[in-house]
Amino acid sequence: MASFNRVVLMGNLTRDLELRYIGSGMAVADIGLAVNDRVKKNDQWVDEATFVDVTLWGRTAEVANEYLSKGSSVLIEGRLKMDSWEKDGQKRTKLKVVCERMQMVGGKGGGQGGGGSRGASANQTASADPHEYSSASMDSMPDDEIPF
Repeated sequence: MASFNRVVLMGNLTRDLELRYIGSGMAVADIGLAVNDRVKKNDQWVDEATFVDVTLWGRTAEVANEYLSKGSSVLIEGRLKMDSWEKDGQKRTKLKVVCERMQMVGGKGGGQGGGGSRGASANQTASADPHEYSSASMDSMPDDEIPF
């Protein structure tokens, strides 16, 4: 039977990034993402947060480390992955999201995240696909070089 593993989330970072490099020199960063949902409880609308761990790889991790911090708004597209390990003789598992595309949401210096005073531009995109253009690079590209 065929399967489909795709996740799209938009939320705010719950902590600053933890950027590191693995043995091959590839950058990897772990982020916590809070995704809010409004639900009605006893005739009142209440915000409920879901906390998701996300792993960013390569240039996406480096861009995120440069422009994002706790509270920044971000859109993540990726896939689910089950991590498993053993600690103190007990097997443990955790469902995570592996980011394949990340887009910063919000503007410079706004209280809504988006990099705060670090200078992130609105709608800047970082992707594991080196052929994907960010909206910033498309704006500065001459019309005769647009691939459509």
